[in-house]
Amino acid sequence: MQPPDAVVSLRHVTKRYGHLEALKAVTLEVRAGEIFGLLGPNGAGKTTLIRLLTGSTRLSGGEIHVLGGDPKAARHNLGYMPQAPALYEDLNPRDNLRFFGRAHAIESLETRVDEMLDFSNLRSRERDPVYTFSGGMKQRVSLACALLHRPRLLLLDEPTAGVDPRLRAEFWKYFRDLARGGATLLISTHQMDEALLCDRLAVLSDGRLIACDTPKNLLDRGTTRIHVWHGEETVTESVENYPELLPQILRSYGLDPRVTRIEIERDTLEEIILRWIRP
Repeated sequence: MQPPDAVVSLRHVTKRYGHLEALKAVTLEVRAGEIFGLLGPNGAGKTTLIRLLTGSTRLSGGEIHVLGGDPKAARHNLGYMPQAPALYEDLNPRDNLRFFGRAHAIESLETRVDEMLDFSNLRSRERDPVYTFSGGMKQRVSLACALLHRPRLLLLDEPTAGVDPRLRAEFWKYFRDLARGGATLLISTHQMDEALLCDRLAVLSDGRLIACDTPKNLLDRGTTRIHVWHGEETVTESVENYPELLPQILRSYGLDPRVTRIEIERDTLEEIILRWIRP
């Protein structure tokens, strides 16, 4: 039974390719209007999970609900950007957008195509064949095609790979605007700074879900190192809950005026995740 606010619901989902088990009893939910991130090393199962949600791959076990029903039934309300751009490279960006727009029977198609060309900063190259583009420019075209029909659910597999920092910031501003407008985004990324922009994160390793929480709560699971300069002595304390333990540490010094400096060094999200996934 899918919860009323869940746009995506997975229950004990398993996917096998022969003897390889790409996903192992994964259970998670993506709520309406949130930006949900997928993190994990190559081969963790992120792309397999996204393909299951599009209905392009059959699951081996468990249940999947997308927008309240079967993934295939939800296709016209999905926007999918694969990791490798799936474009007609002999066509230019405008014609690629027209093709995908006609498949979705979009009204006022040319106006919408113009909007997406402006959004992706492709207006100056709109008549050039895609095969002449760099990898980053192909990513722009691919993202524009995924957004063209204003989908309720966006599935984005490494959407900013190869995109310059300025355009990446613009993409993320647009992602947040889409979420505020009621769209739901599920984004696979290797970029830890991008992961921190998500509302919640699922961490996959070897096909298993090893954590699912907000970025803040995941960061709170790391270790904090507190360096105290006490006269000529330097003391380092490692704690897992520094907001509560720091006062105890300071009381042990009796608020001595010789305590001239305190540094707090927290684990980064990357350090925490690497510790979880290392064999």
